[in-house]
Amino acid sequence: MARSPSTIRLLQLVAVVSTLDRYAMPPMLVAIALDLDVALSSVVHAAGAYFLTYGLMQPVWGTVSDQLGRVRTLRLTLVLAGLCGFSSAFVATPVMLGVARGLTGAFFGAAYPSALIYLGDTVPVRFRQREIARLMVGVAIGTAVASIGAGVLAQWSSWRVAFVLTALAALVLAVLLRRLPEPEIEGGRRSVLTPLVAIARSRTTLFVLLLAFTEGMILLGGLTLLPAAVESSGTSASVAGAVAAVYGASVYFCARLVGRLSQHWHPARLIGSGATAAAAACAVVAISPTVLGGVAAALLLGLAWTSMHSTLQTWATEVLPNARANVVSLFAGALFVGSALGAVLVAELAEQDRYALIYLVGAVLCVPLGLAAGWGRWRWRRPVV
Repeated sequence: MARSPSTIRLLQLVAVVSTLDRYAMPPMLVAIALDLDVALSSVVHAAGAYFLTYGLMQPVWGTVSDQLGRVRTLRLTLVLAGLCGFSSAFVATPVMLGVARGLTGAFFGAAYPSALIYLGDTVPVRFRQREIARLMVGVAIGTAVASIGAGVLAQWSSWRVAFVLTALAALVLAVLLRRLPEPEIEGGRRSVLTPLVAIARSRTTLFVLLLAFTEGMILLGGLTLLPAAVESSGTSASVAGAVAAVYGASVYFCARLVGRLSQHWHPARLIGSGATAAAAACAVVAISPTVLGGVAAALLLGLAWTSMHSTLQTWATEVLPNARANVVSLFAGALFVGSALGAVLVAELAEQDRYALIYLVGAVLCVPLGLAAGWGRWRWRRPVV
């Protein structure tokens, strides 16, 4: 079912819209701080609030979708995300911004993981990573449009317009998803606690969640600060946003490549390639946080995301099939909680324009992440169900 053209396109639209909202804010951090007349660190904290609630609500939406249904949960949360997104456009203080973005992130948090769970429910294992790579095409488009569009709006119009547009997109998508068929849930409706107990008893699952948390700190944290790092070299918000948009283009083309390679390469090899690309990206920004350095880093981060992250995502759909919704939701939650924690930890350094130190630490952390993830995936064997 998920392999039909109409279904995968609807799921790609889910990825586009959720990514639009998620990546609209990073290119506008400096512009928002100037408009509200506050320190950059306070706006970074507001962005962190979005990622924190986005992450913390993942397990909740996974459990809700088990009881309410995948598509019903997705449509309901998109409507609520759209309404909260509108409120983000009318705030006057960083505290109000943090609350509004936090609520928006909490509801948008159901979108992309729901698409992943849908694929896990409907696509055979041997085709799953290829379909997840196709889903990342939506991520690529959303990232590119958000990065360029938000940067241009911040410089030539207002950052508030960007939040209005992403809110409208969420409401329109909620209507379009009427055409998406509700999948059968593997194992039927279950007790809320049963899958959580299974997860707590699975050391491999807990290990995968730890990897997601660490990856969120490094990859998403590095991507969130990339426009601000480039802007610190004296470039405009629109140019910095365009640099971040290169990441979207990279994901678009690398997703196709990784989709083909996944049919021939062992997943551990894909993880190793992605970790190497991530380390190189962080090193480039640490050495040269310029437009050219930012473009190179964005290209490498796109490769890292499609290679390592898609492999870890696929692993999350396989490790406990009977608790798939909860595992995938916790995986996404760990990813974005890690990203939020990373934003908080480096906010003061970003305020001081110490991006070289931030990205140097990121490059170093990529090494144990890649080794641990690659080793773990090499040893793991798919359970017989």
